[in-house]
Amino acid sequence: MGEAGEKMGVETVIAGNYVEMETETEMGKPRGVKSKLSSVLWHGGSVYDAWFSCASNQVAQVLLTLPYSFSQLGMLSGILFQLFYGLMGSWTAYLISVLYVEYRTRKEREKADFRNHVIQWFEVLDGLLGKHWRNVGLAFNCTFLLFGSVIQLIACASNIYYINDNLDKRTWTYIFGACCATTVFIPSFHNYRIWSFLGLVMTTYTAWYLTAASLLHGQVEGVKHSGPAKMVLYFTGATNVLYTFGGHAVTVEIMHAMWKPQKFKAIYLLATLYVLTLTLPSASAVYWAFGDMLLNHSNAFSLLPRSPFRDMAVVLMLIHQFITFGFACTPLYFVWEKAIGMHECKSLCKRAAARLPVVIPIWFLAIIFPFFGPINSTVGSLLVSFTVYIIPALAHIFTFKSAAARENAVEQPPRFVGRWVGTFTINMFVVGWVLVIGFGFGGWASVTNFIHQIDTFGLFTKCYQCPPPTMPRPPPLPHLNTTTASPPFAQPPHQQLYHT
Repeated sequence: MGEAGEKMGVETVIAGNYVEMETETEMGKPRGVKSKLSSVLWHGGSVYDAWFSCASNQVAQVLLTLPYSFSQLGMLSGILFQLFYGLMGSWTAYLISVLYVEYRTRKEREKADFRNHVIQWFEVLDGLLGKHWRNVGLAFNCTFLLFGSVIQLIACASNIYYINDNLDKRTWTYIFGACCATTVFIPSFHNYRIWSFLGLVMTTYTAWYLTAASLLHGQVEGVKHSGPAKMVLYFTGATNVLYTFGGHAVTVEIMHAMWKPQKFKAIYLLATLYVLTLTLPSASAVYWAFGDMLLNHSNAFSLLPRSPFRDMAVVLMLIHQFITFGFACTPLYFVWEKAIGMHECKSLCKRAAARLPVVIPIWFLAIIFPFFGPINSTVGSLLVSFTVYIIPALAHIFTFKSAAARENAVEQPPRFVGRWVGTFTINMFVVGWVLVIGFGFGGWASVTNFIHQIDTFGLFTKCYQCPPPTMPRPPPLPHLNTTTASPPFAQPPHQQLYHT
């Protein structure tokens, strides 16, 4: 009776605090037109906002590199890996949500107030498992988000080049680095309501454009589908898919932005199911049309003929990558604010100025390693494998390893997975699979491919995978001696062919 009463008390505390925060937010608003417009476009905290955030953040620029992965994996493996890692990613996102609710419940028992503080993943690990887990989680999470932001800048430069090639990709990286730095003015994930919605619309259009354009284009002459051909390429492609469904390094921040975070449970799974309706048709269609040509074209836009529809897709993806840059960078802003004591500052301009140093290393790394496609696989194998899969699964096991912790858990595992025994079994499978296949074989393949890109193109390369410039014909040399006979008139190629 006492334990049941305590559990009811915990649930009341959670529901009471969340409802109270939502009510205060609603009551504190003036009823003017400006406030209503701000509420519609700016202040988001509903289940739908979280779903849009998860779905739009998950696919991003990877949509353009998945056909490249299919050329490495082959059609069958590409489809199976997407389904498998989509399910695995949804599972570990569920684990993170359980650990967040557990941490927040324990802290609220101690009268902690989070109205002016954004909870992050490393703080959850610290509160549940101690400082060593916090340090490991912080290192992996920050490094992953750093390179996730780098990838968005590289993707921006890669995409805009297919509309305007008057500037090389490195110059475009300079320009978009400055543009993306404006995300310092977006306070938190509460303020991504309209951006998340638009981002999903943009990726939906791009995915179906890639599908339709590839089918209408048809297969190129002599198309070959030889994948999988090499072990290195196979595991490189697999880790890119691993990266695709590892976008929940910001799950805790998205949950914290919700009015009722306990409703997050199935949101990531539903977002993944929608994302699969975009990635599977587009990657399959582009690979069907172009086959092995994709092995040397990691950006799907590079093979499709230019048209108004393609230009629109490029522009929409550019805007979306700006949004995704903000998604990846905002948790880094929070970490930096907490480190310098500015996190609870209410002045938006002061916080924005304090955040600017975070953008500089991202900008610099995007110029050093502009390898669109291969960098996704490398980040997936070395960082996503631990940040998104291994650490959450192990953290869940160690948090609930004692009988008392399992009995007093705020959320019990669902019956259809086998309660605690089934949950621990799935967690151990995730850890083993990702450690061996994702980090082990995937790390070897991705790093080998990454080093090959460096050897082929070099660091700070000006224009990665750009077509070679066409050399203009030199003008004829003036005759230096008027008495010299002029050379015979050059015959056109078709006449030379039949000249005897």
